[in-house]
Amino acid sequence: MDHSLPQPYSPPPEGHVSHSRLERVLRSGRFAITAELNPPDSADPADVYDAARPLGEVADAINATDASGANCHMSSIGISALLTRAGYSPVYQISCRDRNRIAIQGDVLGAAAMGVSNVLCLTGDGVGVGDQPGAKPVFDFDSLSLLRTIRTMRDERKFLSGRTITNPPLLFLGAAENPCIPPYEWRPERLAKKVEAGAEYIQTNYIYDVPLFEKFMARVRDLGLDKKVYILAGVGPLASARAARWMRSNVPGIHIPDAVIDRMERAGKPGQEGKKICVELIQQMRDIAGVSGVHVMAYRKEHQVSEIIQESGVLASRKRA
Repeated sequence: MDHSLPQPYSPPPEGHVSHSRLERVLRSGRFAITAELNPPDSADPADVYDAARPLGEVADAINATDASGANCHMSSIGISALLTRAGYSPVYQISCRDRNRIAIQGDVLGAAAMGVSNVLCLTGDGVGVGDQPGAKPVFDFDSLSLLRTIRTMRDERKFLSGRTITNPPLLFLGAAENPCIPPYEWRPERLAKKVEAGAEYIQTNYIYDVPLFEKFMARVRDLGLDKKVYILAGVGPLASARAARWMRSNVPGIHIPDAVIDRMERAGKPGQEGKKICVELIQQMRDIAGVSGVHVMAYRKEHQVSEIIQESGVLASRKRA
């Protein structure tokens, strides 16, 4: 593990906005892999590194989630700092739920100074869905205004107040999208607004309905958005039919077709079947025009993520290319 200091401030390579490995992979046309690190309920950095090691073997960048589901864990900026210190490439997630524009702009500069080069802008889940519903929500920004703000900081070297930033944050800007919840016809237009606001890559929510996602991507191509933004399709293994039903009923934005749940129900080893389905999904996503990579999510199962990506064969085909 490399505990070196961040590299000195320097301009990004020509044609790039950051020093991000993820940006380099995407701009080169290679199929990109990102994965989610589930933050620990701990102050021990070893807990972060234990989760990061299997992901670092296969992922171009590792997402540090920001109190997803409005549940408190180690902060995304803290995890991002630990990951950059160890030589990993984090995606620093920012939720608008908990901080105002002053705090967020300061955090963006601090993260960039620590070597973070990817950011994912999220509005954030409401506090009512989390384990501390009495918390006071902020929502000074939404994801669109957050994207515009960071783009202004980077490209115009200015805070929202108009004050000059001496050395701007060199960040590759990302946002999230959910293609599989209604109104379906509105989702590509929503994506267009995020691209206009500054999104350079998109990570989607879980995709289990491939035909529905293909319709979304057809409209994305019709709008020419596949030429303007890199889309990473979200995938993840299901543990059981019961877990799939629970996710479909209780997690906002999750759509799992009956056919997938029936397949899990019939499986002798549901966990292995869920893993197999995820491998198949990655292989299918690779063949959809306009999809630039996958974002793999599995709660507290980082080793399984590594196995899934390797079994999918996308890394081997990327090396041959």
